[in-house]
Amino acid sequence: MTNGQYNAALSLFFVSYAGFEPLTNVLLKRLRPSIFIPAIMVLWGIVMCFMGFVHNFSGLAAARFFLGVAEAGLFPGVNYYLSCWYKRSELGIRAAVFFSAAALAGSFGGLLAAAIALMNGIGGKKGWAWIFILEGLATVLIGGVSYWMVHDFPDEAKFLSDDDRLRVLRRLKSDGQSSAEHEEFKMSYFWASVKDWKTWAFAVVYMGCDGALYSFSLFLPTIVQELGYASTQANLLSVPPYAAAAVLTILIGWLADRTKQRGWCNIGVSLIGITGFSMLLGAPTKSTGVKYAGTFLGAMGIYPCVANTISWAANNSEGVYKRGVTLGFVIGWGNLNGIVSSNIYQAKDKPNYRPGHAVVLAYMVVFLLGGSLFTHFMLISENKKRLAGKKDHLIAGKTDSEIELMGDKKPSFLYTV
Repeated sequence: MTNGQYNAALSLFFVSYAGFEPLTNVLLKRLRPSIFIPAIMVLWGIVMCFMGFVHNFSGLAAARFFLGVAEAGLFPGVNYYLSCWYKRSELGIRAAVFFSAAALAGSFGGLLAAAIALMNGIGGKKGWAWIFILEGLATVLIGGVSYWMVHDFPDEAKFLSDDDRLRVLRRLKSDGQSSAEHEEFKMSYFWASVKDWKTWAFAVVYMGCDGALYSFSLFLPTIVQELGYASTQANLLSVPPYAAAAVLTILIGWLADRTKQRGWCNIGVSLIGITGFSMLLGAPTKSTGVKYAGTFLGAMGIYPCVANTISWAANNSEGVYKRGVTLGFVIGWGNLNGIVSSNIYQAKDKPNYRPGHAVVLAYMVVFLLGGSLFTHFMLISENKKRLAGKKDHLIAGKTDSEIELMGDKKPSFLYTV
């Protein structure tokens, strides 16, 4: 398989993955988390198993496309699910713990790949095929078991007593999430998200996160290998940057919850990543120590911003369906940039991969840092207008129930900046 075919197969995943994400949270709400999440896990586990049996580009391309379809509902779905259970000031640490699992998966993925590669030749299969088969089987098993582990939304969860249910809904309502109690889907919620400038502002910020994230995660072993290490060593040396990123992701989630300053957290952390990729871009070929340090800072500047941006977007979209659609658009648009990310590191650019590092750096400076600054100060400005009573005319003549239906448009709703 040529380098171009390999990159095309990577890209096909992001086409289906991003394309289906805006729809998945509506399906999650209507089908219930206890059904939807286990079902998609079993489906993508099956697809992963089949990837271990492909023999040509067309088979790999088809498998990658359907893997994207099956996985599309997980990340927006879990973050949306968490946002429906927790107050806005409690979401960041939960989203961070969830996403840090992705960083740890990258960490253990390197160790697992190194171990499974030793199975090369068993059953006539290559080591890479066994990676897909065994990880796919594990996913099917965990997906099946998760049916008994995933609970539904607060208004439907069976493990809650009536008193506990009222207590949970009361907490959310006191936090401005009055729609948590019950809301029927209407197309107006979809269009409210599409027309909201915040949806696209957060999509731009998340674009900066994901464009960098996928480039980094797809090619980190290759980058480390070009520092002069063998393939197995490269997989093992990919572990520490992911582990460091996981720790910082949780720390930033906690800090952003405590301070309610998600914008400043994004801005500060993005500067760490910008420093890291600047080191990768500018370091001389033989400066392996500087480049390896750059991978640490790169990972630590990307992963915390992903979880923090999702929490930030969820905090500022009220209405359970509107929030679900918004998260789907934000995450889907960000993941669409995986098409670019999977094609920027070319074999002809080794060993320094400067064009690839430059593109990632541009993503982080323009979209992540620039978008975070823009969104942060726009939300501050909007809060000042609301506190000064400049938006009170929007509720003139409306009943209390009509005001509640306004969601984040009602003047009493203050944005998390």
